[in-house]
Amino acid sequence: MVKLSDLIKISDYEWEIPKTVNPKMQVPVRIFATRRLLEMAMVDESLQQAVNSATLPGLVGHVLVMPDMHQGYGFPIGGVAATRYPEGVISPGGIGYDINCGVRLLASQIDIDEAAPFLEELTLALDRNCPSGVGKEGHIRLTDKELDNVCINGSRWALKNGYAVQADLARTEESGCVDGADPQTISKRARERGRDQLGTLGAGNHFLEVDLIEQIYDPQAAEVMGLREGCIAVQIHCGSRGFGHQICSDYVDEFQAAVKRYGIQLPDRELVCAPLTSPEGQRYLKAMRCAANYAFANRQVLAHYTRHAFEEALGGKVKNWQLHQVYDIAHNMGKIEVHEIEGQKIKVCVHRKGATRAFGPGFEDLPPEYKPIGQPVLVPGSMGTASWVLLGTEESTQRSFASTCHGAGRTMSRAQAKKKIWGEDLRNTLQSRGIYIRAGSLSGLAEEAPEAYKDVDDVVQTVVGAGIARKVARLVPIAVVKG
Repeated sequence: MVKLSDLIKISDYEWEIPKTVNPKMQVPVRIFATRRLLEMAMVDESLQQAVNSATLPGLVGHVLVMPDMHQGYGFPIGGVAATRYPEGVISPGGIGYDINCGVRLLASQIDIDEAAPFLEELTLALDRNCPSGVGKEGHIRLTDKELDNVCINGSRWALKNGYAVQADLARTEESGCVDGADPQTISKRARERGRDQLGTLGAGNHFLEVDLIEQIYDPQAAEVMGLREGCIAVQIHCGSRGFGHQICSDYVDEFQAAVKRYGIQLPDRELVCAPLTSPEGQRYLKAMRCAANYAFANRQVLAHYTRHAFEEALGGKVKNWQLHQVYDIAHNMGKIEVHEIEGQKIKVCVHRKGATRAFGPGFEDLPPEYKPIGQPVLVPGSMGTASWVLLGTEESTQRSFASTCHGAGRTMSRAQAKKKIWGEDLRNTLQSRGIYIRAGSLSGLAEEAPEAYKDVDDVVQTVVGAGIARKVARLVPIAVVKG
């Protein structure tokens, strides 16, 4: 087990686990955290998982851990690792089961006072229009051919079928479509799970949330994004549903044999991987991209029905009820990117698991209006607490593989939360604070209680203090829809 005494303090917000802790480590581990957040992380295996991850073949730079870290499958959630391309490996555990779980932010010019009389009606309309819950079916049932189209085209499929406008795609990571997807790499079972779940939230920590833009920290950037203090916005947090989960499961199983075939020694079987150039590695990359595109299309369809709900509840009652897209980002993804490491530009496969891509100003893949300010970063809080809009920085580009935190990070498992928190009490507490709640089950509500998470403000202050993000706006919830 990693101990606090093993860590070297670099600053109040940055620590290192040196390679001497484990002779099999290929690179050190760099942790972005305060002392308090580090001590909170010692209750689970997240730091040991980071050390184990640092033994993978082909790693460069550091394995990075964000302040919202907690224990995951193989890799810690909040982990970032880059393997040299094409000589390195790819590990499904370093990307996660919910491939391209991410967040979309839609903003409005609707003043909170104008919307207040209609918030309960709006919450009900959102709940009707955006299905949520385990295995829940959406408005769309795809044929095999249409599912292939979604896998290949992502948000472009949604645009062609009337679920998007061009501006949505421009303000989506990768324009809502990752190249290189191949539906032939998808199992029959994954197809079965994906056909009827497009346009659904799912359960767990996924949600649709109406927020008040409480405070602006960077007026210039906020103006570019269309964020106005005192107005309402909407966050959509979900991913590739059972489709992506099945793809990850399939390849974790397949890679158990691959590590033996390629003679890869691992400290934890959950770290199973395959060489990037191997047939297994190439198939997983193509399948992962299918799930990523499915997730982009999923959030796009949900955005379409969110707009429909706003029209139902607010059309003709408030001025300018329309929603514009601020940005859409992925939290769980493997990306082939070029980064400068020790003065040399290297092509790598960046594994981000519970971490957000955060390129600074000038990044070529940003829409023109965002290039001067950097990539928007969306950091949802736990239910009932604040969320943040941040920006990537030059330092994040240089020091953290253009990555930063993705949320608050759990301090309790879901099972622990259900034992300690009564769902009905939580619902009553949130509603007494003026937050409208629509939830599929009270036990599911308890799993995601604010007490089960770290303080998102502490997490955000850490990445800002470390220089790998900067603040734009703080949002607080006024209505929540969950599975």
